[in-house]
Amino acid sequence: MMKIGSHISSAKGYEAMGKQALKLGASTFAFFTRNPRGGSAKAIDQTDVQKFLDLWKEKGYGKIVAHAPYTLNPCSDKPEVRRFAKEAFSEDLERMEHTPGNYYNFHPGSHVGQGAEAGIRMIAELLNECLYEDMTTTVLLETMAGKGSEIGRNFEELRAILDQVSLSDKMGVCLDTCHVWDGGYDIVTDLDGVLEEFDRIVGLERLKAVHINDSMNGLGSHKDRHARIGEGHIGWEAFVRIINHPALRELPFILETPNDDPGWTREIAMLREAYREEL
Repeated sequence: MMKIGSHISSAKGYEAMGKQALKLGASTFAFFTRNPRGGSAKAIDQTDVQKFLDLWKEKGYGKIVAHAPYTLNPCSDKPEVRRFAKEAFSEDLERMEHTPGNYYNFHPGSHVGQGAEAGIRMIAELLNECLYEDMTTTVLLETMAGKGSEIGRNFEELRAILDQVSLSDKMGVCLDTCHVWDGGYDIVTDLDGVLEEFDRIVGLERLKAVHINDSMNGLGSHKDRHARIGEGHIGWEAFVRIINHPALRELPFILETPNDDPGWTREIAMLREAYREEL
């Protein structure tokens, strides 16, 4: 069964997120752990969480993908920003244990002129301070488009972070199709080659989820402007190959396209129809 969904608002709680995902025809979903621009997190209602867990078990659905706030930057040049990153990250990992065994995805950060090496070191420091032995959550580094001073613009930078994390078995990667395309990886004409390069540098066993988005810009543009599926420079035919690729097809696919609920419902249905249950 294809695991596909979109971002769901967490404002009304876990059970509401699960029910909303089902309305869209989804079998997974992503949600922000708190306001995507930062701030405090809503208190967790354990009864609400249990209703969601029961619903998801009844449907036989798998992992969901939480997303850290965009303002979380562990390699900022501002101490207060780094302090928020550590506090939010630690709190989010504790909250994730209410829904055990799922994914927590984050943008690695921007070094804002301090240099990639320093940025990578600070990101790894955050992870070494926040990860712990008995956590069930897997933390995902997201591939980035290379806009500004973003860390994670190539597979080598992701590998460099992983190499400095003590509990690296708690770590994985989320591949964003728009980001890698904008970052210069040709997933349209050389998907196999890109995945072989990822395997050589990072390891395909680290790849846990896919953000499936078209791009408003061309290959290597470093812009990070998402488009609806089939309406950008990546194109529909490439997405059919992506969702059916042996290395990707069993992963959760999360839509982050510029859409509303009817648009995501349509995209989920389109992609499901193009998905081959058996290769």
